[in-house]
Amino acid sequence: MLALIRYSVPPDRTEEFRRQARDIVETLAGQPGYVRGRVVRSVDEPDLWALVSEWEGAGFYRRALGAARMVMYPLMTLMVNEPSAFEDTDIS
Repeated sequence: MLALIRYSVPPDRTEEFRRQARDIVETLAGQPGYVRGRVVRSVDEPDLWALVSEWEGAGFYRRALGAARMVMYPLMTLMVNEPSAFEDTDIS
């Protein structure tokens, strides 16, 4: 399962965002079901960032969000409000 949380980050908050995003990834990495994660930046819109993580399943991801809520809180105003959980699908 892929989780994608996008953030719209003003230039004057970039360094703050990077520090806090690193803390979020570290917190998520300590949760059951975590496979891998990273923070990426759009090459076309430099104010658009994403926290991308992979999980063994949606339940693991949702429980991890609860555990990471406090570390995620400072960046919530920067989140793009959209669905974040995506399941793999067979397209053959």
